[in-house]
Amino acid sequence: MTNTTPTRPVFDNGVSAVPVRELSPTGDFAPSAPYELFALAPCTPTIGAEVSGVDLARPLSPELHTELHRALLEWKVLFFRDQQLTAIEHRNFASHWGTPEVHPFLPKADGTPEVVRFTRGADSPTVENVWHSDASFETTPPMGSVLRAVHIPQVGGDTLWSDMGAAYDGLTAAMKERLVGLRAVHDFTKSFGTRLNAEELARKQSEFPAIAHPVVRTHPETGRRLLYVNRIFTDHIEGMPEDESRELLTFLYDQARHPEYQCRLRWRPNTVAFWDNRATQHYASGDYYPHRRVMERVTILGDRPH
Repeated sequence: MTNTTPTRPVFDNGVSAVPVRELSPTGDFAPSAPYELFALAPCTPTIGAEVSGVDLARPLSPELHTELHRALLEWKVLFFRDQQLTAIEHRNFASHWGTPEVHPFLPKADGTPEVVRFTRGADSPTVENVWHSDASFETTPPMGSVLRAVHIPQVGGDTLWSDMGAAYDGLTAAMKERLVGLRAVHDFTKSFGTRLNAEELARKQSEFPAIAHPVVRTHPETGRRLLYVNRIFTDHIEGMPEDESRELLTFLYDQARHPEYQCRLRWRPNTVAFWDNRATQHYASGDYYPHRRVMERVTILGDRPH
């Protein structure tokens, strides 16, 4: 995969939020090579694919791991149905891609500290219904996350993902030029920090000080340019007046909201989603309140954005 973006027709009627243009999963329009060890069904032209014929509870062969990794880079988020996983098997699957993180703030599944449990319902409404990239406040944010549906409401509670490579490609040449060299500061204080007392907050701020990342990061494996700011954790753009920073960030945040760059998953029990956290943002719909929704997630350590 390359970062080359061939010239393609663009149709802009001056009214639509996103001009109409051809989209592809990699951005370079190269034909997708076939997958030999599983069936793969794309969900949209650019992001999301359902994989069948793989049991995630079983150890992965090197050949299967290689094909799944290629699919992850190509489609950014993979969906697996009917996966009977224990918390340990969940962690072990994720560990094929790196070291599972013990999250510094979120509650854990019993006995498996690498598995975070999200329990939402009448007494704990969701706070994940905002476009974001996991833990971008860290010096080395996660490369990916594996999320499993434990209990879902009868209807609602879908999760959406947005392709930040397609979002970057959709910017005008003038906007791309404006973003060159810009860095934005990411901070947990206005999100996780609101749940901490003063002593706890000071301790966590020492452990996770605010960090600057490029506004446009380069994917370390594909070389693709990606928008890398999000509403939860991005605070401001370095060296830019506050009003200008806020206006530019608001515009960039909104690029994740365009349906042309998104896929949407309707969960069933034991569905698993595995996404590339470097290349996407996600949004958990809060439309199921006051009903119960329980999910478990393993996050995989990553590298420093550049």
